[in-house]
Amino acid sequence: PTSAAFTVRASSYADELVKTAKTVASPGRGILAMDESNATCGKRLASIGLENTEANRQAYRTLLVSAPGLGDYISGAILFEETLYQSTIDGKKMVDVLVEQKIVPGIKVDKGLVPLPGSNNESWCQGLDGLSSRTAAYYQQGARFAKWRTVVSIPNGPSALAVKEAAWGLARYAAISQDSGLVPIVEPEILLDGDHGIDRTFEVAQKVWAEVFFYLAENNVMFEGILLKPSMVTPGAECKDKATPQKVADYTLKLLHRRIPPAVPGIMFLSGGQSEVEATLNLNAMNQSPNPWHVSFSYARALQNTCLKTWGGRPENVKAAQDSLLVRAKANSLAQLGKYTGEGESEEAKKGMFVKGYVY
Repeated sequence: PTSAAFTVRASSYADELVKTAKTVASPGRGILAMDESNATCGKRLASIGLENTEANRQAYRTLLVSAPGLGDYISGAILFEETLYQSTIDGKKMVDVLVEQKIVPGIKVDKGLVPLPGSNNESWCQGLDGLSSRTAAYYQQGARFAKWRTVVSIPNGPSALAVKEAAWGLARYAAISQDSGLVPIVEPEILLDGDHGIDRTFEVAQKVWAEVFFYLAENNVMFEGILLKPSMVTPGAECKDKATPQKVADYTLKLLHRRIPPAVPGIMFLSGGQSEVEATLNLNAMNQSPNPWHVSFSYARALQNTCLKTWGGRPENVKAAQDSLLVRAKANSLAQLGKYTGEGESEEAKKGMFVKGYVY
């Protein structure tokens, strides 16, 4: 009789990858996404009347990482390359400030979206060229996880080509990151754009996640050493039928149970233009019963919006801005534990942040 030999290539960092993933996916904590590119950060600063200079970006990001007690609610922070190598306005390395707060530093490694030739006006994510040497350098600088975001558009199809390209790119990135000691966050964002209902989102998400895990397996990616950053299953932003948090939770959890192996330690949802309160309510609804994975958050605008407006670029507002960041971080921490009530939320926190055709 012949015997079949199966080899699973484990990175020399295998144990460390598992430990990092579990640290990020620790109870009551989630990820602060502060990895906006310089152009996107410029748009945020412009919204409060500030010029897009390195000094202003440094001042804002110093405010975020040095908020006292942030590590009680935040387990990881995704940084843009500039921030990974930057010091705070007090001269301490941003990475060191995070580590002191018991927050794992992470790094955005994709190079952004470009048009995908041969598709239905869809895009693909670039950045695989030279990724191996970049991830090795980021590890040396103190990063311990990575993020790669690609998108799928429902109004544009999505075409089989775009879905396959998204899944394959994510899988190659994940394998390369693990090889350098970085836990890859796998993020195929299904955009909110469109007037489709929640069932159509569910159908597309099932297809996308099936393809993503097929190619992750093909590339020998170790599932225990990855984190996912999916979008919640919601109707399109222009759909007349809005979904309650309970309905969003039911559809999203059904998708996860059908597609995501329990070996994956953490599901860190993106907010994708939901209001601060909406993102928290939906997360809370998903944590009303036990899940095989840590179901948590990786929010950017849904953590930073009120904080940024409170700061307004004024040094005297730094403490008040940090306090508002902690309010949002604590609300999402409670939602991760299924204990968020929604009491006492400001009107600002209830404002939707969807932008049609949002460029990241």
